[in-house]
Amino acid sequence: MAGHGKHAPLIALGLAAALTTNAGAATCAGTADSAHFKLAGVSLVNTDYLGEPVLKMDMPPSSFQDPATETLTDRAMLAWLPCDFGDGTIELDLLSTLAPGAPAYARGFIGVGFRIDAQLQFEGLYLRPVNSRVDDQVRRNHTAQYFSYPDHDFARLRREAPETYESYVDVAMQTWIHVKIDVRGSAARLYVNRASQPTLIVTDLKRGAQARGGVGFWIESGTVAYFKNLQIARAQQPAAGG
Repeated sequence: MAGHGKHAPLIALGLAAALTTNAGAATCAGTADSAHFKLAGVSLVNTDYLGEPVLKMDMPPSSFQDPATETLTDRAMLAWLPCDFGDGTIELDLLSTLAPGAPAYARGFIGVGFRIDAQLQFEGLYLRPVNSRVDDQVRRNHTAQYFSYPDHDFARLRREAPETYESYVDVAMQTWIHVKIDVRGSAARLYVNRASQPTLIVTDLKRGAQARGGVGFWIESGTVAYFKNLQIARAQQPAAGG
């Protein structure tokens, strides 16, 4: 499952998370400093973690979902770059910790939103690192997750298509995790820790093959997250009439 929230101001101080390009691809934007990020429900600060510059992202405890009074769902808890991304690759390193007072259902929810539009509709892929090492196979199978905001949260996808949009991967809390997402039309592939094979394959992205929008960091209830080495490479569009 994932998170929700109210809105907090973005405080990002000049992290040079360069949006670089691979050969044959066009970059999304120049350099991702504080002026380029938009926020929904989270705060973002430039800081050091384990001796290196990173972005730290969290949300106010008042935004943690309460299962006694509401249905747990995936929400638009984002810090994102409003670039024009459709097809291409997204790579970064991310690390998840639990916030003080994190709810019992907290799983270290951390991931990436992409094709984020002005109404905060987007596709998302995220990890639940807590689940990866528990002695419960069902929960282990829920380590990696796809969702599409707002209409297809984890609960709906799990109910309507069990096992289709989740999978297991060996990850851990308080450990850097390398993530690569390859997006092509209506398909996305999630690669974790430089594996040659994808952890999760989604062949029917719910917003459709033509959706475009920004790229950003995503968290949910109880997570304090760290991000570094963000790279976004857009696929080259074929020339008209070519």
